[in-house]
Order: sequence, then structure tokens, then C-alpha cells
Amino acid sequence: MSNELIIPSGVVQEICIAPDNDPAKIWINNQGSIYIGDVDQIDISIAAWDLGLGESHVLSWVYKNPGYEAIIDDRAAKIAAVALEIPVRGTVGVILLAKQEGKLKAARPIFEQLPEVGFRVSTQVLESALKLVGE
Repeated sequence: MSNELIIPSGVVQEICIAPDNDPAKIWINNQGSIYIGDVDQIDISIAAWDLGLGESHVLSWVYKNPGYEAIIDDRAAKIAAVALEIPVRGTVGVILLAKQEGKLKAARPIFEQLPEVGFRVSTQVLESALKLVGE
């Protein structure tokens, strides 16, 4: 898998709808701008799934650029990715990988912050994930 971060333009469009004081919008308009990748067209096999713009751009990018992994949390987009054999990982998986690779000392504090930023995930899923990394 590529370690290069690409934020497809459709994701950027969705982020930039937020209020001007939104941390993600501020970041993407400043230091994050170097990671933006244009997606000229949504692949027809992905368009058929009728996903949101951001999810469609992410999946199209990875579909057309082997070696990348889609980072998405939308359930329908994950189902589409699996059906199209597109490598996919969600937020919880990214946190677990960072912990496994020693980039985080602990996953629990990050997991505890997720609901505070509007991320919906069950306590049972988080506890199961923490067991995978010995927490």
C-alpha cells in the first residue's frame, strides 16, 4: 500500500461546506492543500452505487490508482469497496494500525474522543478493537 496521502477533490468540496471555523476546513485550506488530488470523473462502476461525492471520489481514486487504500467510514461505500475489491479501512482501523506500528502510545484516548467530534461507533466495537491491540 502507498503511504502517500491523497485527499480527492470531492472530499475537499464536502469539507469546505463547513463553517469557516471548522478545524478540518481550516487545515485543508492551509497545510492540507498539498494533498488534494483531482478526480476528473467518477468511475462508472462506482457511480452505479449512488454514493456521496466524497465517497465516490475516494473509491474512484483508489480504483484507478492501484496500491492505495480507501479510508472511509460510510457503510454503503465500504460495501461497494468490498464488492469492487478496493482495499478499504475505516477510522477505527487507521487508529489501530497507528497503535500497532508504534505511532500511538495508546488507542483508547483517541477512541474516547471520537464521539466528541460526532463519530458514531458502538462501545462494543471500540472495546473489541482495543483488545486487538492489547488495551
